[in-house]
Amino acid sequence: MSAAPTATSSAAAATSPTSSSALCPHCGGSGFYKKAVPFGHPDFARLFPCTCKLAEQEQREAARLLEISNLAAFLDKTFETFNPNVPGVRRAYLRALEYARQPRGWLILFGNYGCGKTHLAAAIANQLIQNHYRVLFAVVPDLLDHLRSTFGPSSEIEYDQRFEDIREADVLILDDLGTENTTSWAREKLFQIINHRYNFALPTVITSNRKPEEIDPRIFSRMSDRALCEEHIIIDAADYRRLPIAQRYPIASAQRRLK
Repeated sequence: MSAAPTATSSAAAATSPTSSSALCPHCGGSGFYKKAVPFGHPDFARLFPCTCKLAEQEQREAARLLEISNLAAFLDKTFETFNPNVPGVRRAYLRALEYARQPRGWLILFGNYGCGKTHLAAAIANQLIQNHYRVLFAVVPDLLDHLRSTFGPSSEIEYDQRFEDIREADVLILDDLGTENTTSWAREKLFQIINHRYNFALPTVITSNRKPEEIDPRIFSRMSDRALCEEHIIIDAADYRRLPIAQRYPIASAQRRLK
């Protein structure tokens, strides 16, 4: 049975909470606690982060991921605004919906321009964020640009921190794999990210419009491991951008007609 936490006065003084109403009932606002254990115990006088402190850390990590995500442009891309009745997309829609409910393993979506890959990937991200997952959604070239930017003199975050944020996101969603600049640096960094996700079986979504032979064979080999990804979903649909608005967003169009 774990010992009850007790706040430390020195840590509490260091944080100097602004109001008593904001104090954590477990640590008194210090952010840390000591276990009530006898002298000689391995945990005697050790400081442990309180649940409130851990929650703050998770919020900061989630904020950093949002900062480097491309989701701001895709907030309207949800399952509600996706039309699953467009020929060729229903299977991908159902798999994406299932993955958003329980992100496990890898989900790979292949398809031509405008077939709905990015919409489904963004819909997964938006739903998981609502369910308090730490999600990084990024177009692959932009992700690599964010990594490069950490080497600049004006960068407020170090490369190692950003690289770790990307590798360790609860769910990593990589959009448009294969469109990145094929420099040796870009290839290696992308492989390191994907290889880490593969080695630790971390939930990952990848979309691409490339043919398998056009993807780095090291990456495609990992994408093809049936232990993580049972199948590659191929979306055989026409370019939705050429569809009338009413066919793209039937629910929204119906709502506008009712107003």
